[in-house]
Amino acid sequence: CGRNTMTQSDLDLRETALKEDLKFYFMNPCEKYRARHQIPWKLALQILKILMVTTQLVFFGLSNQLVVSFKEENIVAFKHIFLKGYSGTDEDDYSCSIYTQQDAYDSIFYVINQYRHLKNISLGTLGYEHEESGLKICKQQYKRGTMLPSNDTLNIDVSTETECILLKPKELTGKKAELKLNSSFFNLEFYRLIQVEISFKLKGIALQTIHARELPDCYAFQNTITFNNRAHSGKIKIYFDSDTDIQECKDWHIFNSVLQKNTQYILAFDGFVILSCLASLILCTRSIVLAWRLQKRFVDFFLEKYKRCVCYSDRLEFLNGWYVLVIISDVMTIIGSILKMEIKAKNLTSYDVCSILLGTSTLFVWVGVIRYLGYFQTYNVLILTMQASLPKVLRFCCCAGMIYLGYTFCGWIVLGPYHEKFEDLNTVAECLFSLVNGDDMFATFAQIQQKSSLVWMFSRLYLYSFISLFIYMILSLFIALITDSYDTIKKYQQSGFPVTDLHEFLKDHSSAGYRKDRTSFPFICCCRRQQSDDNLILIN
Repeated sequence: CGRNTMTQSDLDLRETALKEDLKFYFMNPCEKYRARHQIPWKLALQILKILMVTTQLVFFGLSNQLVVSFKEENIVAFKHIFLKGYSGTDEDDYSCSIYTQQDAYDSIFYVINQYRHLKNISLGTLGYEHEESGLKICKQQYKRGTMLPSNDTLNIDVSTETECILLKPKELTGKKAELKLNSSFFNLEFYRLIQVEISFKLKGIALQTIHARELPDCYAFQNTITFNNRAHSGKIKIYFDSDTDIQECKDWHIFNSVLQKNTQYILAFDGFVILSCLASLILCTRSIVLAWRLQKRFVDFFLEKYKRCVCYSDRLEFLNGWYVLVIISDVMTIIGSILKMEIKAKNLTSYDVCSILLGTSTLFVWVGVIRYLGYFQTYNVLILTMQASLPKVLRFCCCAGMIYLGYTFCGWIVLGPYHEKFEDLNTVAECLFSLVNGDDMFATFAQIQQKSSLVWMFSRLYLYSFISLFIYMILSLFIALITDSYDTIKKYQQSGFPVTDLHEFLKDHSSAGYRKDRTSFPFICCCRRQQSDDNLILIN
């Protein structure tokens, strides 16, 4: 009998200690400080990290903006320099077009002549890659064949052949240039010509970064001009493509110490950001590990005392999704900061990868602020509504997506030949999504070509049915699902949330011991939650 009494007493002591640990785990940072004087390091670190990560992103964005503007302005300059008759506006997906054989010859020789006199023409800091590189011209055509459209006869070998010629900068200034330009290579047989591709590489230096107190970058522009005659429709489309590669300047001397000092300050700031994120990563990982241990204690004790397992929803209460989000954000920030430091030191040029990492991490950092607003009942509605409506919204989107895909494929195959917004699947999907949001409706109706009355009538039936179905029914049901979840949460906040095993286990445990010390934290604990809210919901 004495042994049973000791066992029951030991079980009661374990239960009391477990309830105190559970109650403490679900407290907010201010309550934890008032209960055990535990300084909320994670909260302070997250606030500091928000300011630092945002500042870092702004600095990188301003630097990246200079890179983007330099690329875009050079591409526009290349089009005006090398494309004969370029008007400054691209025609759909190509830059310009020609319609006669003479225009084709003039455009090709115009590129060669402009490349020859580039240093005397260009306003920018451009130059050839090196003397051995040059202007590479390749023509692709069918091997042989004859064509007599008047007699409706065709005899052609569909296998293709490619012939290339290289014009170096030195050769373009001598007598050899005239011999190469007058060779049989430039005698084009347009009835079997598929395309002519002119490629050349230029280098340039961006000096505008000096005004922003940054070291200049060296650029390599791989330009390609394509004369596309695949359709043989009497219209040759001219495409201009430029791939820009940022390279490390091999030998540079800048006689101003301000630029180098500014670079060192930014590198030191990035290093401090990495240390802050590393500390945040360690603290959040530690909290997840401690929460997992606490969950295991609760599950084992519940099974021992009540002889049943804890439900899945109560287990998820211990999985803090905000900590997982912070950990992902910290990892991305650390990697992005390292890349940014390498870019700043001109050792790497991965601007796109660094932008994705820093941008996404900053997004997660700001989203994580909602966690601390969630400690207050007034601001917690958004989180709870999203959490309650997400499963129903995902199931609803799966069903609506099937209908959306059906309309996408149908519009592409039927209206594609008669409407420019339905020419490919990606454009069709974007057009239908804009119609769901009420954008560009009249233009979509008006731009359909009336060459076929049957297709015109079908387009009206197609568009009217899609707009009516998605705007008046599917979109309304989508909003109704979220509204229903919001009403449910508001009702729970007034009458109380459903009680689970975890809530019932902590219901009878008094937290008076935690309420005796009312000392407030000087900066963040001035705002206290009402005691009546404590048993409303466990906020993870």
